[in-house]
Amino acid sequence: MSNNRRKYDEDFKKRAVRMSYSSERGVTEVANSLGVTSNMIYRWRKKYTPEGEMPQMSQQQDDVNQLRSRIAELEEENYILKKAPAFFAKNQK
Repeated sequence: MSNNRRKYDEDFKKRAVRMSYSSERGVTEVANSLGVTSNMIYRWRKKYTPEGEMPQMSQQQDDVNQLRSRIAELEEENYILKKAPAFFAKNQK
């Protein structure tokens, strides 16, 4: 199994979802033609509407996830900055 994960842009995902809903072919056939697994298509279907748009709830969840990761990053920076003066004071003696 490869450790390289492919990243797909939002436009590709939206088009894949639209194709999976509008095509007379099955999801597996659409996935094979796009070079992705059918599980990815089903996962993207949960995230996007049949028209390829992101529902408001899904958009809000993405925003919340981004904000949580930013908070964790800032908390780590704060922790480092709090410890820095003690570290530098110890090295000046």
